[in-house]
Amino acid sequence: MASARQYAGGANGNRSLERGIEILRAFRPGVDTLGNGEIAERTRLPRSTVSRLTKTLVKFGMLDEVPIERNYRLAAAVLSLGHGFRMGSPVLKVLGPLMRAESTRRRLNVGLASGDRTMMVYLESIRYNPRPTLRSIVAGQQVPMELTSLGRAYLAALPDAARDRLIGQFKRRNAAVAKTLNADVQKSIRAVKRYGYCAVSWQPGVLAVATPIVLDGLPVYALNMSMQDIEPSEALSAEMGEYLMAFADRCKHTLSGPRDELFQA
Repeated sequence: MASARQYAGGANGNRSLERGIEILRAFRPGVDTLGNGEIAERTRLPRSTVSRLTKTLVKFGMLDEVPIERNYRLAAAVLSLGHGFRMGSPVLKVLGPLMRAESTRRRLNVGLASGDRTMMVYLESIRYNPRPTLRSIVAGQQVPMELTSLGRAYLAALPDAARDRLIGQFKRRNAAVAKTLNADVQKSIRAVKRYGYCAVSWQPGVLAVATPIVLDGLPVYALNMSMQDIEPSEALSAEMGEYLMAFADRCKHTLSGPRDELFQA
């Protein structure tokens, strides 16, 4: 597990702020409450530091205290930050309607994500689900960068040094399968560079294709299309890849309009 020290800022960083953010990050999906000891273990921060900062986070409305359990949980203010991002993002305002229309047109799931350390975070997820299944992806959900089409497309668009650092972290996180996993990641990166997209089936019965969205002045995004309850095949990958690349071109063209219009959308 990465420690807070690995992400500490330079001389201009605020150490207390950085540590406070690490504490908030310790609350992952599936975790309701955490005590100071558990937070200290997850962040590798001294317990005395965690105790001091959790009190500060409670004071400023980012954590709620659960006195009976002597634990903490994320407060409502954290959710409002995510809502503020979604409502204020000019990229989501532009691409959201396009993604919904494309999902209906192609009868495919369409997603947009960006990187967060070694994970991909869905910014938008349009699920074409004529038959509801147990697998549901929502905005804000994280998926492993190295295992998914989104993550591998994102990696292909990064500068070499940044990509190499991440691949090094994947190897440490999955040491038992590092060699095979690295070969698969490199194969997907080569596919993106050659065809513009990569295809990955990292869960049974699900096929996903993804391509990076790279435009000046914007973060690197990854756009994907996926289908579930099917038998993945090269022919289906190629067909979905063709749909994806045509749609990605439309998205890039729309986002490449006058920047002042984009940010007023």
